[in-house]
Amino acid sequence: MTDPSPPGERIAKVLARAGVASRREAERMIEAGRVTVNGKSISSPALNVTETDRITVDNAPLAAAEAARLWLYHKPLGLVTTERDEKDRPTVFANLPEDLPRVMSVGRLDINSEGLLLLTNDGGLKRRLELPSTGWLRKYRVRIKGAPKDGDFAPLRRGALIEGEKFQPMEVVLDRQQGANAWLTVGIREGRNREVRRAMESIGLQVSRLIRISYGPFRLNDLKPGAVEEVKARVLRDQLGEGEEPLKPKPRRTRQPLRRGPRA
Repeated sequence: MTDPSPPGERIAKVLARAGVASRREAERMIEAGRVTVNGKSISSPALNVTETDRITVDNAPLAAAEAARLWLYHKPLGLVTTERDEKDRPTVFANLPEDLPRVMSVGRLDINSEGLLLLTNDGGLKRRLELPSTGWLRKYRVRIKGAPKDGDFAPLRRGALIEGEKFQPMEVVLDRQQGANAWLTVGIREGRNREVRRAMESIGLQVSRLIRISYGPFRLNDLKPGAVEEVKARVLRDQLGEGEEPLKPKPRRTRQPLRRGPRA
């Protein structure tokens, strides 16, 4: 018979929930000897702690866990979604308002993409929002070079095999032609690296601008580049619910005939 798991939670998870750092960064802090538990320095994250344990980080007592919060951020062009960049390029986190608490991004947008980026102070919420099992659609306004026909996007709507990877079917709407460019609305559910750009390249089209306009129920709307807006606690509870079960999309409301009266 195996021994039962020790009580409590992994120390890195507790640090992430308290807003100290992401779980991975917390593990690095532990390995660097910056964390103590009950007065003893620890060097391995393989430790469970409970509410009765005294934890310090850099000799300061660990603050109580913060309530999970979520912000909408309009990421401008030219910023990388990282805290530090080896090429010394400007980063998202160096350009956030100074009064914002420490946050993590939900997924990423590359340096040449713009639009909606979700930010949270809670590592658990970040992971839940990134799970493919959420089924949430991420929508983009996409400008491509050329004058494609609607039928050109059929392979992407079916689900294409690109560079040995099977992509899930995309939603692609050809909105309008504007001079030498066309504008599309593209919906994806996976969030692979450079997914939209790679998909368009696979059918011979080049993306010249990419703007994320929604992530599940959360929308960019009129948020200006560089601006941050917190999601109200009531909305957060309504959309995400409570507890640790994987998130599911809220059901669509169907319009009843002769009575009152997309989520991305």
